[in-house]
Amino acid sequence: MSELKDAESPEIQTDFDIHSPDIADTVYDVYAEMRGKCPVAHSSHYGGHWVATKYDDIQEVLKNPTVFSSESVNVPGTIGQDGPMIPIEVDPPDHGIYRKLINPLFSPKRMAALEPQIRDIANELIDEMLENKQVDFIQAFAKEFPSRVFLALMGWNLEDSAQFNHWADTIVLGEPGASEERSTEVRTAAAMEVYAYFGEMIDERAESGDAEDITQILINGTFEDRELTQFEVLNILFLFLIGGLHTVQGQLAHSVIYLAEHPEVRKQLVVDPGLVPTAVEEMLRWESAVCPARVVKEDYVLDGVQLKAGDKILIPFGAANHDTSVYPDADVVDLTRDPNPHLAFGAGNHRCVGSHLARLELRVAFEELHRRIPDYRLDPDNPPERHLSQVKGVVSLPLFLGESI
Repeated sequence: MSELKDAESPEIQTDFDIHSPDIADTVYDVYAEMRGKCPVAHSSHYGGHWVATKYDDIQEVLKNPTVFSSESVNVPGTIGQDGPMIPIEVDPPDHGIYRKLINPLFSPKRMAALEPQIRDIANELIDEMLENKQVDFIQAFAKEFPSRVFLALMGWNLEDSAQFNHWADTIVLGEPGASEERSTEVRTAAAMEVYAYFGEMIDERAESGDAEDITQILINGTFEDRELTQFEVLNILFLFLIGGLHTVQGQLAHSVIYLAEHPEVRKQLVVDPGLVPTAVEEMLRWESAVCPARVVKEDYVLDGVQLKAGDKILIPFGAANHDTSVYPDADVVDLTRDPNPHLAFGAGNHRCVGSHLARLELRVAFEELHRRIPDYRLDPDNPPERHLSQVKGVVSLPLFLGESI
């Protein structure tokens, strides 16, 4: 039996930094190298933490909440939130009680009822895009689409979308190029503005009595036999903001980059819109934006590596979804791939509560964009600018419309 490795073992040390702009374009190559050399590696950044890169290891972490707690999912430990983001930073059994309240808010039935409005939002943005020959797809569509959908879902003012996007960008990215301390400061300031906005919204809705309004449902919600506190409602809404905006924004942007670079693949969607549902799943696998963390609650051996209680471990879903032991052709995009057991939405009890909404948004966007703008290409003189964080995304994406490569 081979000797267990630990945090001091030189062969599993890595300089991996989930917030480094230097590897934003090459992170999947980095994951592949780590998977080949040290599938459970140790990084000295942010006080030291582990990074898992194999599908099976990441799934093992996701499905063992007793050992791998969700009490802190960020590296470093905060993005400015005041207390745990509910329910993503809550463990069983409390987690299940919160999910029982939240799951119906994102049910397939509720999402289906929202589809006509989502499609209208997509087409309004496409109308504006088509007034130009070139757009920044991030500003023109990828940011505005999920933020307006989120506001529509919540029944809030669509004119606030620009402010929501600013908050989400700041909370996820901090201040690019600044120190960790400075980024924490700007994240915290943005988060406090978010809490103030949500607090005012709760006060306004407290007397509305609209049983179908999501904010009202949360205000009237209970945790077993008691009412939810305002603190709990605020932290649920805070998670909705981060989970609902930046993830879909990044997914749309990365998908459009790939389809712009591969017109033969894009043509499949134009010719056969029936491919869109499996195409959505494949693009979710191809570019999985989310990289959460877990806190190790007791000493545990993962893939021959000794983890200690109190350690933190990153589990990048994108690394799992490019594992060639599960996907032999992991670096090939196959819009007809089936089955496709990707982990883009996680697994286990913390599987993404908004997955139905995300799939609906992506399906509608893929359908309407390729129905109305079948040809588009990147600007060779101004390539996309990606960013790496725990929600990987794209800063800018200049796109020529109505032109093939």
